[in-house]
Amino acid sequence: MILINLLPHREAARKRRREVFYATLGVAALAGVLISGAVYTWYLAQIESQQTKNNFLKTEITRLEGQIKEIATLQAEIAALRARQNAVEDLQGNRNLPVYLLSELVKQLPDGVYINSMKQDNQTVLIIGVAQSNERVSELLRNLANNSPWLTKPELVEITAGSVTLSQRDQRRVANFSMRVGLKRASDPKAASSAASSSVAGPALPAASSAVAKPAPVASASAAAKI
Repeated sequence: MILINLLPHREAARKRRREVFYATLGVAALAGVLISGAVYTWYLAQIESQQTKNNFLKTEITRLEGQIKEIATLQAEIAALRARQNAVEDLQGNRNLPVYLLSELVKQLPDGVYINSMKQDNQTVLIIGVAQSNERVSELLRNLANNSPWLTKPELVEITAGSVTLSQRDQRRVANFSMRVGLKRASDPKAASSAASSSVAGPALPAASSAVAKPAPVASASAAAKI
């Protein structure tokens, strides 16, 4: 016996497939919404966390900028204090330079050379004097260049022939000269070591200053008689 199904089974199958499709589509849409919400929430949390970090960094940068300004102010104050300290040390070290200058001139002045006047301009000293001959002037230049820790770079400015009248019948030929010489500061290592040795040596500097004062009056008859 042959059975024939006269019911619309094809339409029912299509209906079931549509229902399954729509159900699957709804589940996929719901899953997509849930995943999108989760991703959005995660990104939002990350953005808030990064904004919190940025705000913290801005606060720390502002605080560090204030500290840097304070450090720059402190460095400027330290530099000013160092400059003042150096100025005081220079004044303290240079106050004895005239004594050292006179002492060195006494040591390096050869026989037959007399100093008429001296003039100091900063670290340069202009010496004007008279000598028995040009060789005496050359010897003075060599002594100042090679043997003095305080005097440096002697330079002969001018040398002229002259005469000194000892009596009405006695005249002596002399060499009038002027020279420049550099005076080292007390901060120079060699000059500082010389100053230390001079201070250990005792009261030699006052005696040196009085010794330089002796040959100054060249124009007098007694000084001319020595020549």
